[in-house]
Amino acid sequence: MSVTLSEAESRRLVSEHGVVVSGFVTGETTETILDALKTDESVTYPLVVKLCGRQIAHKSERGLLRLQINDQQSLRTACDELLAAAEPSDGNVELLVSSMVKGSRELICGLHNDPQFGLVVMLGIGGVLAEAIRDVAFRLAPITETDAAEMIEDLNAQRLLGEFRGEPALRRQELIDVLMALCSLGAAHPEVHSVDLNPLIIVDGRPVAVDALVELTQ
Repeated sequence: MSVTLSEAESRRLVSEHGVVVSGFVTGETTETILDALKTDESVTYPLVVKLCGRQIAHKSERGLLRLQINDQQSLRTACDELLAAAEPSDGNVELLVSSMVKGSRELICGLHNDPQFGLVVMLGIGGVLAEAIRDVAFRLAPITETDAAEMIEDLNAQRLLGEFRGEPALRRQELIDVLMALCSLGAAHPEVHSVDLNPLIIVDGRPVAVDALVELTQ
């Protein structure tokens, strides 16, 4: 039996182990969100607003997120609408408001506890073409920094990792740090069944997780 953490819980857990996530605040009401934004300078407009909870798996399919929020009135409206959309089956919910980061390149990164092999680390090219390209690399955990660097080299789409459309090249050491952070998380929490960072957007060369999902085995 397993339990899936909410996005907010997942973000906090992965960030504790060194994964860089987009700045965010959470709150159970519109007013608590507005108050939190007054004191947290890491979260800046434009914003993404989501309704999250352990029972909410597919926010976009249910329309439980709002993008490109540019002012406080739009933020208030978005928060009110999302809270009103909560259903009894969702259980405990909260609002998650995050800085909206942009980049033309996306990666996917994760950790999975395979019943036969144990913890497996994954890195791949993300975005809308991810399923078509299937450009991924795997290693058994624990990995070394050399292993992590080799995973990056294993990806076929190397041109995407260099300078691209006026954006700087990927800071490879920072991506190595993400892969090592996932291994650290898995070692510290043997109850972790899987971790998904999808997408991991390359922002000014830095890999930044804008969504995270952690599944625990009970």
